[in-house]
Amino acid sequence: MALEGLIILLIVGAIAGWLAGLIVKGVGFGLIGNIVVGIVGAFIGSWLLPRVGLFIGGGIIAAIINATIGAVILLVIIGLVKRA
Repeated sequence: MALEGLIILLIVGAIAGWLAGLIVKGVGFGLIGNIVVGIVGAFIGSWLLPRVGLFIGGGIIAAIINATIGAVILLVIIGLVKRA
């Protein structure tokens, strides 16, 4: 992976993690934790959304939306595990 790709991945992950933290209140992990949640959420979103028939499109905005949806799913699961 080139340096530019890594930087874009970190930026998309940070934005997606931040947005997911706003959507799912009470399950925040700070800046580094939100970046990690966003990156993992991007993998979850890119794996799960095509399987349910949801195609967002291409480009940076679509990547952020895709990662945010995956990060929200991840934060909901983490929140459920924490409560149990």
